[in-house]
Amino acid sequence: MKAMILAAGRGERLRPYTDTVPKPLLTVADKPLIFWHLEKLAKVGIQQVVINTAWLGEQLVAQVGDGSRFGMEVLWSHEPAGGLETAGGIVNALPLLGSEPFLVVNGDVFTHYSFAQIAALEPNVLGHLVLVDNPAHHPQGDFTLTESGRVAAKQQQESGLTFSGISLLSPALFSHLAPGKRPLREIFVSAIEKEQLTGEYYAGYWNDVGTPERLAQVNRDWVCEK
Repeated sequence: MKAMILAAGRGERLRPYTDTVPKPLLTVADKPLIFWHLEKLAKVGIQQVVINTAWLGEQLVAQVGDGSRFGMEVLWSHEPAGGLETAGGIVNALPLLGSEPFLVVNGDVFTHYSFAQIAALEPNVLGHLVLVDNPAHHPQGDFTLTESGRVAAKQQQESGLTFSGISLLSPALFSHLAPGKRPLREIFVSAIEKEQLTGEYYAGYWNDVGTPERLAQVNRDWVCEK
């Protein structure tokens, strides 16, 4: 199985840090976020990882290189200035990802999720999403989970669960899409309408490192855990 780390975003809410450093190179416990992901992916046997770049991508390439320091091969999917958003970035990288389902993780989250469970899946649907409790900055969530493990749309006033940025996706989810800038949510919504997404609930540590305050919180949490 291959994996993809989404690392192309500008990180506007993390300015001024991201004026000079791409989001995935911001550090938790003195280690770049993307290093945490690569090490954990290697532990579950992932041997090839695709990383997309746009904003300050040359720094990511310089720090990560060919992946040999992590015991894997890293392939680079470069995007035009401004990036292609999440789904557009995946479509652009499909030639590198192959014909089998691949694991996807956002480069700007920090979590204790091990990737082992999702990497072991052999889904017969278009995708499998890891959902978490709603953080304070996203109280209404994104989706719900049915008793049978399907991801479903939530009602307008319903408090659902939040998509963690971790998923196992089939290339078939994107096969009908033309290249270009496109968010991932609309692709998920279409698959949900066809009952083609399953999911799991993860109750462990997860943080969307989207602001300087949340980055500081993750580092404080790390210190408290030691």
